[in-house]
Amino acid sequence: MCGIFGIVVSKSSRLEHHDIARLISDLFSLSESRGSEAAGIAISTEQEIVSFKRAMRATKMLKTQEYIDYLRQSLSSWRRDGGLSIIGHSRLVTNGTQGVDDNNQPVASRHCVGVHNGIVVNDNDVWRKHPDITREHEVDTEVIYRLIDKFREAGSIWQAAIAQTYAELEGEANIAFIQDSDPVFAAATNVGSAYFVEVREAGVFLFASEAHFLRRLLASPPIRKAASGNNHVVQLKPGTGIIVDTETLEQKTFLLSDQPVGAQPLTPRKSMVDRSPRRVSLRRCTQCILPHTFPFITFDEHGVCSICQEARPVSGDSLHTLEQRIAPYRRADGAPDCIVALSGGRDSCYGLHVIKKELGLNPVAYTYDWAMVTDEARRNCAKVCGQLGVEHIIRSADILAKRRNIRMNVEAWLRRPELGMIPLFMAGDKQFFHYATQVSKQTEIPLVIFCGGNNLEITRFKTGFCGVKDQSTNTMVGLDNRGKLKLLAYYAKNYLLNPAYLNRSIFDTLFAFYSTYVGRQDFLYLYRYYPWDEKAIETTLRDQYGWEGSGDSKSTWRIGDGTASFYNYIYHTVAGFSEHDTFRSNQIRAGLITRSQALELAAAENRPRYESMREYAQLVGFNLDEALTVINQIPKLS
Repeated sequence: MCGIFGIVVSKSSRLEHHDIARLISDLFSLSESRGSEAAGIAISTEQEIVSFKRAMRATKMLKTQEYIDYLRQSLSSWRRDGGLSIIGHSRLVTNGTQGVDDNNQPVASRHCVGVHNGIVVNDNDVWRKHPDITREHEVDTEVIYRLIDKFREAGSIWQAAIAQTYAELEGEANIAFIQDSDPVFAAATNVGSAYFVEVREAGVFLFASEAHFLRRLLASPPIRKAASGNNHVVQLKPGTGIIVDTETLEQKTFLLSDQPVGAQPLTPRKSMVDRSPRRVSLRRCTQCILPHTFPFITFDEHGVCSICQEARPVSGDSLHTLEQRIAPYRRADGAPDCIVALSGGRDSCYGLHVIKKELGLNPVAYTYDWAMVTDEARRNCAKVCGQLGVEHIIRSADILAKRRNIRMNVEAWLRRPELGMIPLFMAGDKQFFHYATQVSKQTEIPLVIFCGGNNLEITRFKTGFCGVKDQSTNTMVGLDNRGKLKLLAYYAKNYLLNPAYLNRSIFDTLFAFYSTYVGRQDFLYLYRYYPWDEKAIETTLRDQYGWEGSGDSKSTWRIGDGTASFYNYIYHTVAGFSEHDTFRSNQIRAGLITRSQALELAAAENRPRYESMREYAQLVGFNLDEALTVINQIPKLS
């Protein structure tokens, strides 16, 4: 499995910075034979513990400028007033995709930064048994260090906290960690895949997953020039642990089957910093929550964004106006008098309820299943239509062809990531405009009602990343002819720069552009007239229709769209915001929620929906791990 290693350099060591850098490089290169899908390191000096990890093989990471800068800064901050501790990890992925940095190692808990080789097979059971510790990531390693934190915070000495943790675990666990309170390096194993050697003359303690790694290291120039050659590699036997004083290299071994006696207060003395490539701090509007990375945004002297400044009051349309619009289409004989576009999302399901129950119309529901309508959405459609007794017309695309098109565009995008090209993933659904018109003609029902496109759902940033300013108000898109031409020019340029886009999906994309911007009918948008109330919508759907949400998100928005979890992950990772931020900002401007509520909601909604992304990747047919690795290495907007 994974390769882990540790280096402890005493404060009296004769090793220079370049010697330590060479040891790290050699241990990474040797450890890579045990796993090469991700790599990471943490360095502990007198004042801080600084981590760095990347979703790439170790030997590649060592050549990046970010790592070179990290290593130089970390080693130069060591003043030799205390010892220097280093842990490293070269990963073979087991639990948690390597494409997400938080699943890679070292893993940080509140007080520990550690690495782990093996698999904790009962991690889910342990999390359930200890509800007072919080799981934040997928990787099984996290539970180890959360438990050690818990027992150490309760007063147990390090040996006891480690032993108590191993008593909870099943599976294979070889660990090494550093922490923020005491000058010690700790390691333990329940299977014996751990070896160490102390080179007293060089003032260094070395730890690794395999004995021959350390034997190779003893022959390396940094050690050979300082040591006598009488150093022996020792196995850390199964069921044992070791504590190393980082200042003196004094070692204490202990049995994991024991419960070492002793109490010791936990007093953090070091800060913990993650220097992995991350997004810069976002400057957000003081009125809404949009950040400075939002296209075309500016801020005034009070920090209020231009979107808030330009926001216009919702037009004076009302239920009275709505009644005037629909009156000519009403049928007294009970025959169908309108087509309602039904996606299976909350807005359209609730809209169908309003149209049937409150407005008294006799709707026919219409759904365009373009290959990414989720199972939850299909069931929700069935529940609402069944209970309301509404006819449901389906127009289905060539599902396999649509998914093939998505796959080709996703794979093309990953070759040259551009935020403005992300809508190509969803181009296949835009024909719902076209088929809505077609169904209207075929049924001879002229009134078509859409229950999306209200002001709260307006995003604008998707065309904004194409360099095109969208002025949408009370409609789903708002591009003038000049904007449409600029959008076409942007796509044409990127097709030329990335020929992988020139695939069979291009015809579907052109049809989507035509359906959206050229041949689109002037539909009636329900929420332009009818008040949109999130709480009332969710309560009605849940209580009256047993409406289903998504298993991996508390939010009920966009759960009918199988693509949303993936593209919102990209936007949030690279730009620091997603559709959720725009939706909540629009709610603030409408006076529906406060800014603090919006921040809390958006933070929860922007958490990665890995379950949905895995299902999306499986349906479409691309490798999610590879995609996430590319996405997380895209330079963040600043």
